[in-house]
Amino acid sequence: MIVFGCLRRIALTAALVTAPAWAAAFETNATAAYIYDQTTGTVLLSKNADMPLPPASMSKLMTIYMAFEAVADGRLDINEELAVSSHAAGYGGSSMFLDTTDRVSVEDLLRGVIVVSGNDASAVLAEALSPDGTEAGFARMMTDRARQMGMMNSTFVNSNGWPAVGHRMSMEDLGILADRLITDFPTFYPLFAETEFPFDGRVPSNSRNRNPVLSMGIGADGLKTGHTEEAGFGLVGSAKQDDRRVIFVITGLDTRQERAEESVKIINWAFRQFAEKEVADAGTRIASADVWMGDMPTVGLTVAEDLSLLVPVLNQGAIDAQVVYDGPIEAPIAAGQQLGELVITLEDLPEKRIPLVADADVARGGFATRMRTAALVLWQKYGPASTDEVAEEA
Repeated sequence: MIVFGCLRRIALTAALVTAPAWAAAFETNATAAYIYDQTTGTVLLSKNADMPLPPASMSKLMTIYMAFEAVADGRLDINEELAVSSHAAGYGGSSMFLDTTDRVSVEDLLRGVIVVSGNDASAVLAEALSPDGTEAGFARMMTDRARQMGMMNSTFVNSNGWPAVGHRMSMEDLGILADRLITDFPTFYPLFAETEFPFDGRVPSNSRNRNPVLSMGIGADGLKTGHTEEAGFGLVGSAKQDDRRVIFVITGLDTRQERAEESVKIINWAFRQFAEKEVADAGTRIASADVWMGDMPTVGLTVAEDLSLLVPVLNQGAIDAQVVYDGPIEAPIAAGQQLGELVITLEDLPEKRIPLVADADVARGGFATRMRTAALVLWQKYGPASTDEVAEEA
């Protein structure tokens, strides 16, 4: 079989979608930022997003994710009460002000981490889930689980983001984590929208959620703020308007006010400067690929699921796209088998690659097909010499 790379340019014109070309790029004051449209899987902005940085309390999201997993698989019961160690009670900073005489339910601890950013509550959950009963042991688990989830620029030293050498996360990793929290735990996710958790009434001054956009009426419903002197002010945020959801991560801002203003700007930009457009229904033939040794000479390429793209709202024009596959493709081919990719690039947006699959079965050809193919190969390899070659021999 002779294999060669095939790259075909096609235009997704008005028959599929009429799409804008670009919207003004967003300029952020954050040291690093990552903005992701979850609905269409589109990265809208990436600024130093793969750089491992101090995540402050935003890293508590990893502890929360692993606690949600433990509740879901039965290792923790939501009503179970956990003891508070002297290590956990000794944390300063954001706190539920737990002491060693407390026994606190898992539900209250989760709210204590999510709403009031309790360093102590995070450590209690960590010690309960740790393989050796220590927070350090749980931090190693966090790092391993992060790698499994594709978060390759995250290393954890503790459960709560308390400043420590080597405790780092990238903004892209935090975006991946936010996406997983929203997708994997829809039952628990509403906890992130709670604006107040007056645990036991003991610390009224630390009962409010620090997320500045939750009460602004712009669809914000999560997830976690962070601040240390080293990290600056940051936020892992998400907002939903109509059927679209946007996730954003920012860090390195100088003040709470700047963090709030930057978050509002991001949400407005993401929803107002882009629109979701339907491109193709599942099963729509996008292109055809050549087939080798099949009972059909070509096979249709289609998208496995309905395809929509997030595109800027200005400057109407057609989307240019490329179909890429290694071909000819050897039979047999099964319907739904991935054969190539649809590569779409819009100016200033990251390249988007959508899998293309076979739209039908193609069986291996019979004896006659194999003979014709063999004859073609022999002809190409040993066919008549060119006119120039004949002239030279003469």
